Amino acid sequence: MSYRIGSGVDYHRLVEGREFWLGGVQVAHHKGALGHSDADVLLHAICDALLGALGLGDIGTHFPDTSAEFKNIDSKILLERTMNLIRAEGYGVVNIDSTLCLQSPKIKTYVPAMQEVIARITGVEIRDVSVKATTTEQLGFVGREEGLMAYATVLLKKQSTE
Repeated sequence: MSYRIGSGVDYHRLVEGREFWLGGVQVAHHKGALGHSDADVLLHAICDALLGALGLGDIGTHFPDTSAEFKNIDSKILLERTMNLIRAEGYGVVNIDSTLCLQSPKIKTYVPAMQEVIARITGVEIRDVSVKATTTEQLGFVGREEGLMAYATVLLKKQSTE
């Protein structure tokens, strides 16, 4: 039995006039994350954690922000493609633990939907996906609502071929 652990982190600037996507769910807010894709920091951090666990590089290696193919792409598609890479290596997800760092909005009511989206794409139970959030007590770029960040840790297990 082989286990692999990976960690990921992502940051994006917050700007007016963009939709705000977190964990594959649209969140009501007057700002949205700026990026080449839909700029979903949570799904990007999870992708990086998954790829890192197997030494497969990072999200920018597989889905470069210089490629027109990924312009405005839904990050759920990036997570699906990342999972295809993980499964091709013979691994499956055991669990995901993640933390969002943002001053506002409060996301508590969105967390169950985020867990459902992530669990469905990664093939685990909802209880195997943890999504937590914290503020920075108004400190730094997160506290000034200039940006947000996400951390993710994943545990992978080699799948049985029997």
